[in-house]
Amino acid sequence: MVHYEQETKLESDNTEDTSGWALFDSKASQVDDELLGRFQAVFHNATSSVLMHEVAKIATEYDPIDLAHALNRLPVSVRYVIYKHLPDLKAKILFMVHITSNSRVSIFRHISDEEVAKLVERMPPDEAVSVLEDLPARRLKRVLDLLDPLKAQRIRELQKHGRDTAGRLMTNEFFTFGLNTTLADVASTIRSNPGIELTRSVFVQAEDGELIGYVPERNMIINPPTAPLKSVMRPILHTIGPDASRDEVVDMVERYRLPELPVVENNKLIGVITYEDVVEAMEDIADDTIASIGGTAEDVSEHEPIFKRFFARAPWLFVTVCAGLINSSALAYYQASTWFLIVPFFIPLITGMSGNVGIQCSTILVRGIATGEVSFGARWEAVGRELRLGLLIGVIFGILCGVAAFWLKQEGIYQFKETPIVIATIVSSGILAACMMASVLGSFSPLFFARMRIDPAIASGPIVTAFNDVLSTFMFCFVAKGVSLLLHV
Repeated sequence: MVHYEQETKLESDNTEDTSGWALFDSKASQVDDELLGRFQAVFHNATSSVLMHEVAKIATEYDPIDLAHALNRLPVSVRYVIYKHLPDLKAKILFMVHITSNSRVSIFRHISDEEVAKLVERMPPDEAVSVLEDLPARRLKRVLDLLDPLKAQRIRELQKHGRDTAGRLMTNEFFTFGLNTTLADVASTIRSNPGIELTRSVFVQAEDGELIGYVPERNMIINPPTAPLKSVMRPILHTIGPDASRDEVVDMVERYRLPELPVVENNKLIGVITYEDVVEAMEDIADDTIASIGGTAEDVSEHEPIFKRFFARAPWLFVTVCAGLINSSALAYYQASTWFLIVPFFIPLITGMSGNVGIQCSTILVRGIATGEVSFGARWEAVGRELRLGLLIGVIFGILCGVAAFWLKQEGIYQFKETPIVIATIVSSGILAACMMASVLGSFSPLFFARMRIDPAIASGPIVTAFNDVLSTFMFCFVAKGVSLLLHV
């Protein structure tokens, strides 16, 4: 049974004000923490008979999806034990669909090909493909040979499509009928095929197989059984090809609020993407985006060993190291110059201001691209707005910082030999130039990444930040030298 009683108890016992921890204190996180605590207590028990009894008890009390989420926080060695004690095949299927790739690999090592085939036989083809991706190629072939030929063929058809495409997201188990088929015949066919889960809509095709319409579930209920599909169907307004990216799928479903999105090839229906599939795709895109923004290839939802997490982050941080070495080399090159004496004291101000300006520009454009507010035709207009805003920020904050530097020099806080006007001019000009450079980089980098078919969210990650630090430092040095020569310092 699902563990609703425990959730209620947790809610009633929790008298502490946790409003500030709402992100951490959801009902789902409470269940995860409680499950983790119970599993840890069980696996520290020295008596194996008690251990197995308690694991079986926990496995029957909790929803398999909750168990799947809690599993990621447990040692790999005990994950099969939990799977083994799930109460029935349906629970095991739900469990295997919702666990992570690492957990599936560890469980596959302990179960036979026949058991894997038994699980896959009851899964929709699109979910089966995701689960089977964690099997080695030879074992995958053996499992497919054990399946019903029609099921194996549908799985192989989905495997032909590239990852993160519409063809991989779709299910190829659906109902299609001719124009003159009656609702009674449709109902009979659906009853005869209980393994096909997609029944919210049935699709209507012409004699040559061309997709021409669909009938939503409501229309099948409210109309008489003798009504032909052609009299109750609706036209298909939106379709997508199998090679379209998952981003295109998400954009189309989100824009038009589609419960299902037909996938067509040569005007013939080859699959259907359900709203649930789109939600999963959105979660994957969000995870990838968060990882890109944070500067890591690490799976943000996984609890990996520390060294594996280190190597996922290290390549991105290497870019930052290189940028820092370039900056230090440039500063060392100019250290003998008279004008350079004041530069190191203002480098943190320059890099901080330019970094924030660049991130703001790229974030606004990335959000506009993601939401559709910035279209392909309007991209240069959006860039122009950001550049003008960057110029305004540079002018206003340059003047403010210049006035502040002038006053600090007048008060004797700065002990430089240069006059206050020289320091103020260098600081003001440096901030203006650095902000403009950051605006250019922050505005054009999302367009560049989008052109290269890379998620534009990466534009606000460590790579562009590192480039921004290097360019703003060089720009400030160039401005400081120019102002010094101009004012004969």
